[in-house]
Amino acid sequence: MLDTWTLLIIDDCAADRNIYRRYLLKDPHQSYKILEADCAEDGLALCQKIHCHVILLDFCLPDMSGLELFDKLKQEIFEIPVPVIMLTGRGDEEVAVQAMKQGAQDYLVKQYLKPDVLQLAVRNAIKQSCLQAQLCKNRERQRLIATTALRIRQSLDLEQILNTAVAEVQQLLKCNRVMVYQFAPDIGGKTVASSVDSYQTIALCNNIQDVCHQVGGEDHHWGCKLPISDVYEAGLDNCYPNLLEQFNTKANLVVPINLSTHEKRKDKLWGLLIAHHSSGERQWQSDEVEILNEVSVQLAIAIQQAELLAQTQAALVKEKQLNAFKSKIVATVSHEYRTPLTSILAAASTLIQHSHRLDESKQQRLLGIIEQKARSMSKLVDNMLVVNQFELDKTKFKPIPLDLLQFFCDLIEQERETVSDRYQLIFKTTGNNTYLWGDRGLLQQIFVNLMSNALKYSPHGGNVEFHLIGTDSEVMFYIKDEGIGIPIADQKNLFKSFSRGSNVGTIPGTGLGLAIAKSCVELHGGSITLFSQMGQGTKVTVSLPKQLTCDY
Repeated sequence: MLDTWTLLIIDDCAADRNIYRRYLLKDPHQSYKILEADCAEDGLALCQKIHCHVILLDFCLPDMSGLELFDKLKQEIFEIPVPVIMLTGRGDEEVAVQAMKQGAQDYLVKQYLKPDVLQLAVRNAIKQSCLQAQLCKNRERQRLIATTALRIRQSLDLEQILNTAVAEVQQLLKCNRVMVYQFAPDIGGKTVASSVDSYQTIALCNNIQDVCHQVGGEDHHWGCKLPISDVYEAGLDNCYPNLLEQFNTKANLVVPINLSTHEKRKDKLWGLLIAHHSSGERQWQSDEVEILNEVSVQLAIAIQQAELLAQTQAALVKEKQLNAFKSKIVATVSHEYRTPLTSILAAASTLIQHSHRLDESKQQRLLGIIEQKARSMSKLVDNMLVVNQFELDKTKFKPIPLDLLQFFCDLIEQERETVSDRYQLIFKTTGNNTYLWGDRGLLQQIFVNLMSNALKYSPHGGNVEFHLIGTDSEVMFYIKDEGIGIPIADQKNLFKSFSRGSNVGTIPGTGLGLAIAKSCVELHGGSITLFSQMGQGTKVTVSLPKQLTCDY
């Protein structure tokens, strides 16, 4: 079926208008709806009411010349140029030049006019008009896309970028709703921006990626029409039935948001840009698909810029934290080394200068001081290195099957060999504790640091209890002392590096023990809690899963 084009004949001669009509209605290649006017005023009125694809304009009209009318049409009527074929009864070259200079599509002399000549001229004018309209449309689309891209990329904040994008696309496509859906690393995902319900979380199943594969594949820039039937066929109704009801979706337009990678010809599928139309059926046009694809490209660039900024800012924050941490290490080491070094130097100097006067017991006491202080300094260095490894995310986690009961029995016995007589170490066990998937070195760090704190902050001695409780799925143990306790105001910060209770007085320490224990516990996928009362002691509880739930 041929397209029907509207053609206006403006000529004061009725006989000539009949000839043009007859010639054009015989054209086998086109179908026309022909309008007629016998003067310029009527021609202007028709052009104001009806969009015409081509105008046949007589050079001589009773109320004004054809060129004057042509000027009026261009200035007052046409937003998009309409091709005009100028007709004249005389073959005047000067008239032809004037007409063509003013923008006429063609110039025909009436006395030489034949059917095929007129038909060809009109068909060419229509073709030229279509090309001109498409060019104007493309220019306008590029202008809109450029404006949209500028607005989207004005910000480097991801939330603002996404909100701007959905608002701009909704305005461009005149649709009911626009969404940005972001894929998670596990191919799950959520809606991260919506032009209607901003930032509501909608958990979609993995089948949304199947839709992408159905309509073009993740390695391609594609635009697709996704009618409601295709959505159901893709399985979205099975995995999230309320989604379609909530959107009341009749038609969708979906394009991918692909981020460039360093690998040649391979992009990363970040998410989807989705236009929803719920007020009746809608047939998406090819230029609308192109617009959404273009916006998707600009959105991808903006997302990458925002992510790069976020990464840079995170790196700067991390760098500042590391620098602050290093400064704290230097200050702590300088402070904590001064006292034991002074003791070591005094004891060593006394031995060197007066060993011949000292009996064996005094010499042994001085050597014991040197050994004790050296061990304390060595422990401080070890703790600093461990915390530094955690800060740099370089701690290696090497889990193996462990007999936890035997493991802690050995550690308790080692502790009893060195602990003062003022302390009574109590070890109790309940349940199944013969198996745990854990890192021996990190578990030892947890025990040593918690036990060291329990002893250190119980300066007058007393009971220190270690309870081990095992179930089928997890192991829990706690260390409880009868020491000085911790003020409630200080407890919230105690698991941070270099944090100590305000009541420690002259008791030496770096405030690293609980921070190290917490990091070791978290690597095992467990949790650590603390309960303390001033003057009544402290209880620290650790829970660890027996079987790891993720791969390391």
